[in-house]
Amino acid sequence: MKTNPTSEEPAPKGYFERFSSSVATATGSSAAFILALAAVLIWAALGPVFGYSENWQLVINTGTTIITFLMVFVIQKAQNKESLSVQLKLNELIAATKGASNRLVASETLSEEELDVLYKHYCAMAEATRQATDLRKSHSVEEAIDNTQEKLEKKPKG
Repeated sequence: MKTNPTSEEPAPKGYFERFSSSVATATGSSAAFILALAAVLIWAALGPVFGYSENWQLVINTGTTIITFLMVFVIQKAQNKESLSVQLKLNELIAATKGASNRLVASETLSEEELDVLYKHYCAMAEATRQATDLRKSHSVEEAIDNTQEKLEKKPKG
């Protein structure tokens, strides 16, 4: 279920996508950590009541194993979506930047060996730049504002 990528309306989300996004957000919250910590503390406090029995240990072991197993898939789904979104944003920056190498668009499809070659190339470029310029100099906020203004003025009418 996808819409036209140029459309202003977002594509409808499937049940698992909505579920995994909600669960990943909720489990990454402070409240979820406090809840998990409270559960462990309650379990530990009940140890003497149950004589530290095997069943007492089995409760936490089984619970954490099941939760961990299921969370791997939920978190991976959310991570895949996040990674793709970041990759698309980077591709847009490359495509929109004059002088940028379009060979890096979709670089996530390259092999590790090809990525290593590119990595070494850019490390050499960074080192050459380090040696040629003062590291304390950077782009200013004013430059960023000017660049943004220039982009707005060039915005196509339509």
